[in-house]
Amino acid sequence: MKLFRLIPAALIGVSMLSCEEDGTIGSSVIQDRVEVVIDSSFTVAGSSVLNPVIQARTDNQLLGAIDAKGFGRLSSDFISQLMPSNAIDTTGVTVNDIDSIKMFLYMNKSAMIGDSLVPMGLDVYRVTKDLPSPIYSDFNPDSYYSKSEKLASTIYSATVLGMPDSMRDSLKLPDSLRIVEIKLPVELGREFYNKYKQDPSLFSDPQRFSKWFPGLYIKNSFGSGRLMRFYASLVSMYYRKKVTTESKDTVYKLANPFLAVTPEVINNNNISLAISDDLKSLAATAPVVAAPIGYDTEIKIPIRDIINKYHSNTNSYSVVNSMTLEIPASAITNDYGINPPTNLLLVKKDKKEEFFAEQQLFDNRTSFYATYNSKTKSYVFSSMRRYFLDMYEKETLEESDGEFILTPVSPVTEVSQSGYTQETVIMAIVPYINTPAMAKLDLAKAKIKLTFSKQTM
Repeated sequence: MKLFRLIPAALIGVSMLSCEEDGTIGSSVIQDRVEVVIDSSFTVAGSSVLNPVIQARTDNQLLGAIDAKGFGRLSSDFISQLMPSNAIDTTGVTVNDIDSIKMFLYMNKSAMIGDSLVPMGLDVYRVTKDLPSPIYSDFNPDSYYSKSEKLASTIYSATVLGMPDSMRDSLKLPDSLRIVEIKLPVELGREFYNKYKQDPSLFSDPQRFSKWFPGLYIKNSFGSGRLMRFYASLVSMYYRKKVTTESKDTVYKLANPFLAVTPEVINNNNISLAISDDLKSLAATAPVVAAPIGYDTEIKIPIRDIINKYHSNTNSYSVVNSMTLEIPASAITNDYGINPPTNLLLVKKDKKEEFFAEQQLFDNRTSFYATYNSKTKSYVFSSMRRYFLDMYEKETLEESDGEFILTPVSPVTEVSQSGYTQETVIMAIVPYINTPAMAKLDLAKAKIKLTFSKQTM
């Protein structure tokens, strides 16, 4: 048992000297003593559990396929609704002035795994009916598009920006940006133009718009060896616009982004994973996490033992200071440089589905959040005091009170500005949708620390 009593927080005593003519010394006064106790004698048990399906509520889009030794064969394409701009430029523009329409997929240079040079192909299809909600990563899009009505195809890599340097510089785009450019049929752009002329209000009503235009499906056509995560996608219309002034008529060539994937619309990554034999064998004997799909770890927190130990070492003047859980984690051998996930969620087993369905934030009572520390090679859940107090106040503890799931997640953030200060605020926690991540968790070395103060009268 590791039970440590630290130096008392209050002074043990104070001597008061009283100098009188006869030189007598006053008696010492002893104050109450406060002890800070740290108990880390508790053990955590757990095992790997399959996590084959996630509800991918994110505007991130995964595209590509890899076959990674130590992980498995992972592939992903995506199907998305699109949020329309509430206006299309029609002043001085006819339907025949529309020259082309293009889709752009935006990716940061580092948001990929695999070979950046290998050429891969993609196909674009028009979605033919409403997408379901909720929608999950095992969604089968076959009945939602027509294979005979392909809108576009392109071959791409991750080494080019997809636009001339002069255009990139004029837009002040960073060199780290990668863009896949897809030329769509000009007839599609003219269809949008005509529809807007007929019913402009349609473009101000995303629900009505998605009934008329349910979305786009982008799938791999050939190639493997790379998986890319796009953080944004939009569709732009290119057209000529005639502007008449008193002196002359001028024709401008313009571009108007008018469709985009946003958090408000349905966007789903259709993910498939064939887990490698190596990872299966490891998961059968040790707790692991693997994402975006693969494995979670189910753990048991010995909350009864923690409360009993607290009872045996406290009195009526005790205060709980903190409870923390540190879990060591290490990379799993693979040939694609797959690292431990950046963030883990620790959530009550019976509340996991509810947490993601409602896009909740961790509350430090039934759900907790930790970021991987590459120096200590561990995750630390540092704010579990409220959970302990909730369990302490319960009349009867159930087995489920100590049952938790560890699962990889991603934060949804916003940057708020106050004067000269910027603050990044976590708005929601969603399942991990990114290039692969995995780790082995060493629960035998995991540490639960309960820290409390008690006063001796």
